[in-house]
Amino acid sequence: MAKAFASQGDMEDKKISFTEVGKDLWAFTAEGDPNTGVIIGDDSVMIIDAQATPRMAEMVIEKIRTVTDKPISHVVLSHYHAVRVLGASAYNADQIIMGDTARAMVVERGQEDWDSEFQRFPRLFQGHESIPGLTWPTTTFSEDMTVYLGNRRIDLMHLGRAHTAGDIVIHVPDENVMFTGDIVEYHSACYCGDGHFGDWGNTLDNIASFDVDAIAPGRGDALVGKEMVGKAIASTRDFVNSTYAPAARVAARNGTLKDAWDAVREECDPKFSDFAIYEHCLPFNVARAYDEARGIDTPRIWTAQRDIEMWDALQG
Repeated sequence: MAKAFASQGDMEDKKISFTEVGKDLWAFTAEGDPNTGVIIGDDSVMIIDAQATPRMAEMVIEKIRTVTDKPISHVVLSHYHAVRVLGASAYNADQIIMGDTARAMVVERGQEDWDSEFQRFPRLFQGHESIPGLTWPTTTFSEDMTVYLGNRRIDLMHLGRAHTAGDIVIHVPDENVMFTGDIVEYHSACYCGDGHFGDWGNTLDNIASFDVDAIAPGRGDALVGKEMVGKAIASTRDFVNSTYAPAARVAARNGTLKDAWDAVREECDPKFSDFAIYEHCLPFNVARAYDEARGIDTPRIWTAQRDIEMWDALQG
């Protein structure tokens, strides 16, 4: 590999924030690293997305213990990516919940994704030796599911394909707060390497229709207030569209992947180059946009070897 992935050189620890986004609802954020949500019910706690390793998850647990001593009963995983799920064992929860499609993706590509992500972004896998293996849910659902933590109702929903085919969102009606996983980001690049560009906008519309008061996004600061929520949804939409449209134009004229890379950079660099993990995401985003524009609906599986081959092709 002539040049390392941008993320391989990203070894600086990020500042952690723990922000209340509604009554007994918290967002663990770290300057563009994967976020984790915390929902405190009457008798127990639900985690939204687990971090990449048990050691990383322990940092979330430390923050939780500053606000509650209630046991953690549920871990909900918004999708299948390794950085979201492999730390689940640290919480010792009785229930681990995924959508049906996300579980199927663990079966199909979970190990490959783990190997790929570990190679690309080693800092996120601190304590990787503590990972007991792939994370498997105890419970799955198809379109929607409701969980009660005492009287607190939590709605889990598949609102459409976006970041992956199996994304779910988590809505807490009593505070009108949503945890969106990586469907919505704030001042952070969207990772689109397993995405569905054609569906992403409709899924954002479905999220917007809830008119929520706050969102804990997949990456970036907690979004408190309707104005900030609206800005983040609009920015995410612009990022996705600005990535896909230039790649689609190149594909339509039978241009190469490298042509698509150049076209997407021309469009996106002026607007998004200061976003967290922008350089890390860009090659994977371009490759997926180019594939989708050529009619490949199901994202091809990323492997450690495919990552390198794609990156080498873009250096020419």
